[in-house]
Amino acid sequence: MLPTLDKVVSRIDSFLEPEQVRLVKRAYYFAEQAHDGQFRRSGEPYVTHPLAVAEILSDMRMDHQSLIAALLHDVIEDTPVTKAAIEAQFGQEVAGLVDGVTKLTHLEFETKKEEQAENFQKMALAMADDIRVILVKLADRLHNMRTLGAMPPVKKRRIARETLDIYAPIALRLGLNETRIELEDLCFKAIFPMRSRFIEAAVKKSRGNRKELIEQVKLALEKRLQADGLSGRIIGREKHLYSIYQKMRTKEVSFQEIMDVYGFRIMTDSVDSCYRILGSVHNLYKPIPGRFKDYIAIPKVNGYQSLHTSLQGMNQIPIEVQIRTEDMEVMANNGIAAHWLYKSGSVASNLSHTRARAWVKGLLEMQHQAGNPIEFIENVKIDLFPDDIYVFTPKGRIMELPRGATAIDFAYAVHTDIGNSCVGCLVNKKTAPLSQALESGDTIKIMTLPNAQPSATWLSFVVTGKARAALRHYLKNRQRSESITLGRQFLDQSLASMGTQLQLVSNDRIAKLVSSSEFSDFDDLLEDIGLGNRMAFIVAKNLAEPSSDHPVGQMQAINISDSDSMTLKYAKCCRPIPGDPILGIISAGRGMVVHLDSCKNILDQRRDANKSVPLRWDAEMKGEFLAELRIAVHNQRGVIAMLASAVAAADANVESVTILEKDASTGQIHLTVAVTGRNHLSRVMRKIRQLKPLIKVSRSKG
Repeated sequence: MLPTLDKVVSRIDSFLEPEQVRLVKRAYYFAEQAHDGQFRRSGEPYVTHPLAVAEILSDMRMDHQSLIAALLHDVIEDTPVTKAAIEAQFGQEVAGLVDGVTKLTHLEFETKKEEQAENFQKMALAMADDIRVILVKLADRLHNMRTLGAMPPVKKRRIARETLDIYAPIALRLGLNETRIELEDLCFKAIFPMRSRFIEAAVKKSRGNRKELIEQVKLALEKRLQADGLSGRIIGREKHLYSIYQKMRTKEVSFQEIMDVYGFRIMTDSVDSCYRILGSVHNLYKPIPGRFKDYIAIPKVNGYQSLHTSLQGMNQIPIEVQIRTEDMEVMANNGIAAHWLYKSGSVASNLSHTRARAWVKGLLEMQHQAGNPIEFIENVKIDLFPDDIYVFTPKGRIMELPRGATAIDFAYAVHTDIGNSCVGCLVNKKTAPLSQALESGDTIKIMTLPNAQPSATWLSFVVTGKARAALRHYLKNRQRSESITLGRQFLDQSLASMGTQLQLVSNDRIAKLVSSSEFSDFDDLLEDIGLGNRMAFIVAKNLAEPSSDHPVGQMQAINISDSDSMTLKYAKCCRPIPGDPILGIISAGRGMVVHLDSCKNILDQRRDANKSVPLRWDAEMKGEFLAELRIAVHNQRGVIAMLASAVAAADANVESVTILEKDASTGQIHLTVAVTGRNHLSRVMRKIRQLKPLIKVSRSKG
């Protein structure tokens, strides 16, 4: 049934001022005129779409500016009307809302994924200015999903998949439960039409069999509440199609097992009554241990509040009961929209609005740190599908994190600077690994040091989008900083061999070289040298031609330390370790690769002064390096265990063991160990030489 202006006006008359209703009507006539002659794919006049979006928002009892924006949301994109014209007619706020909702169809994208990412990125920025943008966008998407029928099957599935990936989780995050349920069911119908029809038919069939039992349980609950002097409105809860399908798929249970669980919702007048009703139903039916959740004391991140309990009903029938106040029921269904529904008068609605704002603030932080829109949307998706745990700060503040979150996720959730300077953690007052998954109820204290730096290995175990985005941002900047430093060293070294220094080169000469190289500044040029994309020797020649007084001399060795970890790569062919004579080979895009000076794989490059760089280890070099040992042994039971014990006795770690050859009496073993340098490796080899089965041990250098 097509929406009409009269139907929308009759709904908004009850909660908007007459002047506001008049403005909504004027916006409709403005949109009708702007879209004149335009039709939807289904053949209806185009204006029926914005009117339907306004109708959805009127059901949420949204303010008049949101309704006007809904009526005008496609005007800028699809008609000659400009943002300035909307601003002149309806004000700056409405124009900002309309502009925020406008899709990015006029930009060209390489892939559909990139378009989706760019579109969502713009939406995140618009939400920061006015969070109502997302409510209009969700209503727009809901009506598009309701009218997908006219679309070709491929496009239908693509739109449904995007909705399921992004818009339904956002609706859940903002507490718009009814919108989320309808979006999920419509997506399910579009992506899996046959499965949807099958489950829908099965639900209708089982409904008749369940009706009598539902009435019996409902009556028993009502009698118990009446006997205990408690008031509550009880309704039976029916699972929606997509949630049934998801449970069948993820929990690997049959349709019958899901439908055998009966759900009820009890609405009452106060929080105190919620807890009293909980006690009453626990006295009526036996509660199932471990199945009680208190979302009133600890609300969900979207502001949702309710008591959840599971009971063993009559004839051992499982019953799920949700207990909440009437205000919480409105919040559960309308979420952030309740902020406008209550005219901002409710503590719960303001809390929901504050939480939503905090989420949007987090989105902006992620967007600022992400390298590109696709990386941003991947980080956001992580945060849109949380299976939550609740942990505590040392001062008792509750923090919500996704299941599997670690102390690093917690540190970045507190503040980005805390995450960047984290060096350790205490979980429940005991030292714990930073990679340990946290559990609900844990109290976490983060230990920090001013000069600490995040590790790239953290990316392998963090789970929150914020932590991942902040880490990538920091590591990217650190790599740039290290590349610039290395590039400066290379250039200084090359200039020194020509009898000059970088500090003696004039600024004009540097500026001229930068502009001819098409870089924005000198640091970009140095970074390019540090990454191995540009030869320092060539750049040095352009900066200062060697004079006859200063012939090209021998290059000085560059000092390398553990702080260069982002730009240096250690060759796997020869496995250099501190104390070895080394040479750097510049590799385009990879920066500098450190080889043993005697490595046979670099015979050609070492002769090229543009590609090879003399290096020396810093005296304070720290960290672990891999060294490879070839070991010949007499075959004996437990020889591998003996080798592992000998390595451990020398305070080193075995990284891998490979048996190369084996006959009746002897065996050849390839052992990779982690050591701090040559002296450490010598200690390891001395311990191995003490073993009785040993024939020979030597270091393998390629």
